Amino acid sequence: MPRPEVLERLKSVESEADEIVATAETDRDERIAEARKRAEEIRTNAEESARELKETRLEEAREEIDEECEEILAGGDEEREALLERAEGRVDEVIDSVVELFEEDVHAQT
Repeated sequence: MPRPEVLERLKSVESEADEIVATAETDRDERIAEARKRAEEIRTNAEESARELKETRLEEAREEIDEECEEILAGGDEEREALLERAEGRVDEVIDSVVELFEEDVHAQT
């Protein structure tokens, strides 16, 4: 090959190489941009999932606490009723005891 043709061929190959590099850089930039976009979507989805899970767990905890509270209150009501029944059952006994003490005091003073 004569020299001018070799130089032309070198320029042509160099130009093709420059185009390949430019195309590769453009592809790289597009892929990086797409990867960043996808990473942002994944992060956003993960945050939303975490937020939903947090709300679900909080609601479950609230329901559990409400159930426990109801059980405690029900137990307190039952205990109160039992104490009330016991107290009402002893009213006559207490009255008799107070009257007896009163009578003893009266007799002791006379």
